[in-house]
Amino acid sequence: MKEKLKLSLPVIVEGKYDKLRVASVADADIFTTDGFAVFNSAEKLALFRRLAEQNGVILLTDSDGAGKVIRRYLTSAIPKEKLYQLHVPRVPGKEKRKKSPSAEGILGVEGTDPETLYRLLAPFAGGSRPKRAGIEKRDLMLLGLSGGPESKQKRAALARAYGLPEDMTANALLAALNILTDRESFLQTAETL
Repeated sequence: MKEKLKLSLPVIVEGKYDKLRVASVADADIFTTDGFAVFNSAEKLALFRRLAEQNGVILLTDSDGAGKVIRRYLTSAIPKEKLYQLHVPRVPGKEKRKKSPSAEGILGVEGTDPETLYRLLAPFAGGSRPKRAGIEKRDLMLLGLSGGPESKQKRAALARAYGLPEDMTANALLAALNILTDRESFLQTAETL
């Protein structure tokens, strides 16, 4: 096993098993939303905002419908320049501790393999924050990834190329790409689709 990543930014995940999985690859302050309980906890939301105010926070929720609802709620409450959104790939399967798969039949953060989590979090190790690539919504539109008749399919193909969930909105994809890649690589990859 690789040495644990040392993260200076706090990580927000959905539940305690997600927290344990992230803690297996990273030495970090990890906070949970306690699933949908975050919607009824003004204190928890205030904590997340306060944490983000200082240096920013990393948001890592599942790629299923519930994870997306929680992500949308937090992205509307935390300034986007203070929020680093990471996405686990949509991988079919069932978490080991569960008797049956989730409603959508995909693995969440807790079921994501340690190597994938390590790769996602590595840009934040050692107190650094990845530079944002400068990819803009306009770029997505010019490349047919937003606002066009086949935009959804094109975004899905681009998301696959980066190991991201295929059903991401244009805004979610934009946020992820600005962390995961640079502008030149993005343009090259998008042009080949």
